[in-house]
Amino acid sequence: MTQQPFELPHFYMPYPARLNPHLDEARAHSTQWAREMGMLEGSGIWEQADLDAHDYGLLCAYTHPDCDGPALSLITDWYVWVFFFDDHFLETFKRGQDRAGGKAYLDRLPLFMPLDLATPVPEPQNPVEAGLADLWARTVPSMTEDWRRRFALATEHLLNESMWELSNINEGRIANPVEYIEMRRKVGGAPWSAGLVEYATAEVPAVVAGSRPLRVLMETFSDAVHLRNDLFSYQREVEDEGENSNGVLVLETFFGCTTQEAADAVNDVLTSRLHQFEHTALTEVPALAAEHGLTPGQITAVAAYTKGLQDWQSGGHEWHLRSSRYMNKGARPDNPWQRPTGPGASAADVRALLAAAGVERLRAYTHVPYQKVGPSRLPDFRMPYPLALSPHLDRARATLLDWCHRMGILEEGVWDEDKLAAYDLALCSAGIDPDATPEALDLSAQWLAFGTYGDDYYPLVYGHRRDLAAAKLTTARLSACMPVDGEEALAPLDAMERALTDLWARTTAGMTPDQRRTLKHAIDSMTESWVWELSNQMQNRVPDPVDYLEMRRATFGSDLTLSLCRTGYGPAIPPEVYRAGPVRSLENAAIDYACLLNDVFSYQKEIEYEGEIHNAILVVQTFFGIDYPAALAVVHDLMTQRMRQFEHVVAHELPVVYDDFELSKEARAAMEGYVADLQNWMAGILNWHRQVDRYKDEWLSRRAHAFLPDRPPTAPALPVRPPAPPLADRPPTPVLADRPPAPVLAGWSAAAAASDRSPVSAVPGGTTEPASSTPAAPTPAPSTLAAPVSPAALVSPAASTSPAVPVSPPVPVGHAASASPAVPVSPALPTSPPVPVSPAASTSPAALVRPAVSEGPAVPISPPVPISPPVPVGPSVSALPEQRPAAAPPVGPPAPRLPAHPPAPVLPVG
Repeated sequence: MTQQPFELPHFYMPYPARLNPHLDEARAHSTQWAREMGMLEGSGIWEQADLDAHDYGLLCAYTHPDCDGPALSLITDWYVWVFFFDDHFLETFKRGQDRAGGKAYLDRLPLFMPLDLATPVPEPQNPVEAGLADLWARTVPSMTEDWRRRFALATEHLLNESMWELSNINEGRIANPVEYIEMRRKVGGAPWSAGLVEYATAEVPAVVAGSRPLRVLMETFSDAVHLRNDLFSYQREVEDEGENSNGVLVLETFFGCTTQEAADAVNDVLTSRLHQFEHTALTEVPALAAEHGLTPGQITAVAAYTKGLQDWQSGGHEWHLRSSRYMNKGARPDNPWQRPTGPGASAADVRALLAAAGVERLRAYTHVPYQKVGPSRLPDFRMPYPLALSPHLDRARATLLDWCHRMGILEEGVWDEDKLAAYDLALCSAGIDPDATPEALDLSAQWLAFGTYGDDYYPLVYGHRRDLAAAKLTTARLSACMPVDGEEALAPLDAMERALTDLWARTTAGMTPDQRRTLKHAIDSMTESWVWELSNQMQNRVPDPVDYLEMRRATFGSDLTLSLCRTGYGPAIPPEVYRAGPVRSLENAAIDYACLLNDVFSYQKEIEYEGEIHNAILVVQTFFGIDYPAALAVVHDLMTQRMRQFEHVVAHELPVVYDDFELSKEARAAMEGYVADLQNWMAGILNWHRQVDRYKDEWLSRRAHAFLPDRPPTAPALPVRPPAPPLADRPPTPVLADRPPAPVLAGWSAAAAASDRSPVSAVPGGTTEPASSTPAAPTPAPSTLAAPVSPAALVSPAASTSPAVPVSPPVPVGHAASASPAVPVSPALPTSPPVPVSPAASTSPAALVRPAVSEGPAVPISPPVPISPPVPVGPSVSALPEQRPAAAPPVGPPAPRLPAHPPAPVLPVG
């Protein structure tokens, strides 16, 4: 190869690579297998010399160091197959830009992955099909149906999203950073690799496989693997093959910086994703195991899987350093102080650990809340779609006021009529759904009020008293307020529950159980994301940029928005169309635009008045080490790119989807209506933010940003215990050995500041049943989620004598070389070594590239992510800025009593 386009950065990789002793067996087997499948001589793609040079046996021996010989050979065959597919698709379809041929080729491959092995498969027509048929038949008999389904889906994504790369090459288009991260996970194959890690170690229990902590482990693993590959493969992919799908090229284009600066920024994102992986493994996974009452075998399986992903990171890095397939000159420094000796030690780059990792990790925990930032700066927003308002706006305003009073939303000390008027949620609904009937517009505004109220309620009620346990209880009870298939709902006990119960009954009256289940999942995702925000606030941790953007969609209520909007079109749009990549891309572009728009308007409100840390501008400031104006420019540019992506999908990608699915005229018209709804949604939200007082400095400066002084919230109390019997009548105290274990609240606390979000839901037109009066103080009905004597009984089921969640059967440990995996029982990763940190950081030549770290002597600093994160102490009165309003959270009003139920979910308005 010619001269390298940039110098490889120093990688964060604290775990040494280890080599599987069955390497030679895997190499010999994979070579013979590739020849039998027709991948070598005569294929027109590879000769044996190519396979030997790539050395996929070495890759798999490094990335799966503990599995036995047959398992390593099978895994190596999978990697030979996937790399052959990549090169075969490139030569056959990408170079000739043959989209039609590529689609027909990809459409056949899922036929070779039946969930039931008794299902016949077609006769293979090429080496890719032959290899897939053989591998599937050898792999899936020892795995559960849940794993088969997840692995088949990951494989389909890996194959099908190659069309996205091909389309971008055809158009000469370079993706924006958010779009790229999302699509790279599918195209790059790391989620697919995570499935093979399960095969080599242990299957993840199905009961937690879809949970946020396990999803984040897989996503951070995927992002780190892909971004590392982008750095090593830039020269081959961009300069030799003409690829547009490379993270370095994406950031180089987005920021307008040099290739070297873009490479350094990619490495910064990679490091941040690895920090997020460790943070999730150490803080979220143990709590997940306790909440679900996982058995020791299941906990061991999660631990083995987590360690397997960690091994893949270090092993994959080592392989990139050695493979002739990649640009790796200068990746291993010659200074022995920077690199320990021994097999696999090059992955443990001490210099990277000392110079950068500590500074980057610590930076996320150093934000000082309540800083004076002044009125939010508003750039010139790109909005190509016109605004239309419903003629029923005035009626909706009056109806909403009455409804909020009846639900008790204005009676709990969080909102009053002045706040409701300042938020003018009916205006938002009028712009979101200008063609709605009066009843549908009322329902839309009331959903917005519910979401916005909940988003304000969680940080105010649970954040100020750092009560994460009560927030989790509230979330669980809110979920129980939404019956799906005729089960009894909880009797509402507070405003959120009354509001959700009322909205649920009116919205779902004509829905099928599956539609109700989808809607309930959307609301659950929103309320659970509010708990995630409280957890970060508790740790004073500014989120990782990628994690923030993805969770921001949940805190914004995006799934709820889409679910309600899709329901209005019924079966006119087939479900598979909604699952198509371009449609998901369209939706996410619109959602991200609206989320970032809200963050721009609410910056002063959240940072200065509420002490909030969940704001995209602050996340960018923290990550890149830049000031407010520079961070605002980055966020604004990203908003603009997301809007342009939306326009691009509408103009170029949706017509292809219509043709691919052979949609009828009626279905095409319904899709055009759905697109118009998203356009109205964005235009209506922008108008609402510009008009309402909620974000204006003059209104913010005159309002208290804590509980209303004359009305502290009246959260429901725990049941009153009966008076204790006289001492003489009490039974004898049990001997210590006979006592049941006391429930433990492990690590629960909550955040201290209120957050803010934006309007999210549009309700399709149509008549609805009028709201019925709801008693102000209903009598609780018996329920499985009735208030427990102690909140620990629900929050930590593993600690109670009778678990709240049924225990799943143990998950068998996978194909490890020994009977028990060499993994600790705890699901957390091994604690990282103390991370010394360089004391100084200088500004990069590019204002938007993270500052470089000084090369001077390092000062050791303790790692900032302990296993039990400390609860940061709030700012002292003397430390608060003089400009801060006098209406700080009052000391006088008592904290609300611990609720026996969770408040109902609301569409956050921001």
